[in-house]
Amino acid sequence: MTTVVLLSNDSLLLTQLQKAFAAHAPVLKVVLAADLAAQEAEIAACWYPPAGSLGRLPNLRLVHSVAAGVDHLGTDSSGSAVPVCRVVDPDHRRGMTEYVRWAVLHFHRDFDRVTAQQQKSVWIRHPQRPAGQFKVGVMGLGSLGSAIANDLAGAGYDVRGWSRSPKSLAGVVCHHGDTQFESFLEGLDMLVNLLPLTDATRGILCQRTFAALAPGAAIVNGGRGPHLVIEDLERALASGQLRGAVLDVFEHEPLPAGHPLWQMPGVIVTPHMASAASHECIARQVAENAQRLACGETLNNLVDPSLGY
Repeated sequence: MTTVVLLSNDSLLLTQLQKAFAAHAPVLKVVLAADLAAQEAEIAACWYPPAGSLGRLPNLRLVHSVAAGVDHLGTDSSGSAVPVCRVVDPDHRRGMTEYVRWAVLHFHRDFDRVTAQQQKSVWIRHPQRPAGQFKVGVMGLGSLGSAIANDLAGAGYDVRGWSRSPKSLAGVVCHHGDTQFESFLEGLDMLVNLLPLTDATRGILCQRTFAALAPGAAIVNGGRGPHLVIEDLERALASGQLRGAVLDVFEHEPLPAGHPLWQMPGVIVTPHMASAASHECIARQVAENAQRLACGETLNNLVDPSLGY
């Protein structure tokens, strides 16, 4: 029986995953880091693993993210050079699409302004803009980004997409590469970030990017926390270049109670809830890769270290 150790700084998640693995992957022996049997673990299933925890596993053969991303593994650099896999949940696209659609409507239909008015007992009805006059840009046209761009285009929005390599999506004006980045951004009313975190994309939500958008634009960050330069966001909001931001991901999670983003005017903070793989899906995909590892077969959803995803 393969032993899997669960590593995370989120105690509630650990409890939930233990139950999911017991119900949906009973072929695995699942333990926590404090269990003596953790020394036998060949697989570490991780979400923000504590610093030094991977380095204490002498039999480790696979690090398995329990999410679609892997940058959270960077909280522990003690692991050896073993393969890294991630979870790909087919329902992940639906959840993220719903989240972005809500965020787009929040600004397109002026719900941000109406909510602010309510606090002052002000009754102003803002002119209703057709969706076709609201320009939305989606950065990152992978599985999630493509689904979101298609959904928004289907709802009538003027949609552009930007990716590292060329893409083609019906109803979406696609841009790619550094040379087309400025033309992609120009005049957007809303910018949605779904890029993977790489050296090239770190800090991409910055003053230069904000300045290219339409005055009073809004942003959604559903990618990763380090994509955002917080000081540049604060300045853009204060100057009116941006009217608001919906942020679901942060460099340090949970977001510390005293962090300035909690109280920053125009910012909506959500607790990394845009979409997540179901616990059942996590258990089943880790179990499948455990079987493949034992048989020397190709692992599912193997991460390319050169790309970071």
